[in-house]
Amino acid sequence: MHNTTNQKAMSLSERSSAGNWFTVEPLDATTFSIAEYGQWMKVHSYLFLGTERACLVDTGLGIGNIKTLITELTSLPITVISTHAHWDHIGNHDLFDDVWVHESERSWLSGGYANEIQMVRDHLTERPFTKVTPSGFNPESYRPPISNATTMIRDGQLIDLGGRSLKLFHTPGHSPGHVCLFEAKTGYLVTGDLLYQGTLLAGLDDSDPNAFFDSIQRMNRLPGITRLLPGHGKLEIDRSLLQAAENAFREVKKKEGLKIGSGLHSFERLLIRL
Repeated sequence: MHNTTNQKAMSLSERSSAGNWFTVEPLDATTFSIAEYGQWMKVHSYLFLGTERACLVDTGLGIGNIKTLITELTSLPITVISTHAHWDHIGNHDLFDDVWVHESERSWLSGGYANEIQMVRDHLTERPFTKVTPSGFNPESYRPPISNATTMIRDGQLIDLGGRSLKLFHTPGHSPGHVCLFEAKTGYLVTGDLLYQGTLLAGLDDSDPNAFFDSIQRMNRLPGITRLLPGHGKLEIDRSLLQAAENAFREVKKKEGLKIGSGLHSFERLLIRL
């Protein structure tokens, strides 16, 4: 079953390079990155397959139907875990029945982005798409879906998929309910928007720069990490980027710049926007 799934994923990946919206990249026989490289933010979702159910971490931008893709990869029941409820990570949440989110962002799913819809659309199309978008997609009518959470995420909570489990860590900073996921067996750490190669956003209206720094330190001290799985950008990032981020935040704090509005702070391997 696993070999067949992997072969399907490879086939989908090849098709995506020829024009399909999603790019599937197998991390191993039962774990996949599902990327949207055609939009400038290059969002990643992740699929973890167990023996009893599967976990989909985030559901992408909503430009393409991720559920159709997932059903080609697995017939297992799906649990959606939200790293956070910003619009670019919840674009297909409404297509799934089992959705987990941190309590502090529950209302973001049910309330939608009605008051910010033009800002969202402008951000979505800030740069030209580099791949053909799916038939029926219209950026002028795009809006994040309204969806309902079924489970509230707690710090330290485990999700058992059958034969593998993921531990959820509340890692606020980028947003109040941001979470990371860690699988001790493989050493995979899904960092979401806490860490990726690029400009870390710690100065949004709902951000907390000091909490961001604390979360970076907490994840950097987590033993057994072998691979970071980011929410944006290139998939291959080195484990040492966590230490680089901790050093960068510490340097900003020393200069008393760890506060919203202090601007863009540049370092050799990443940037921090406050």
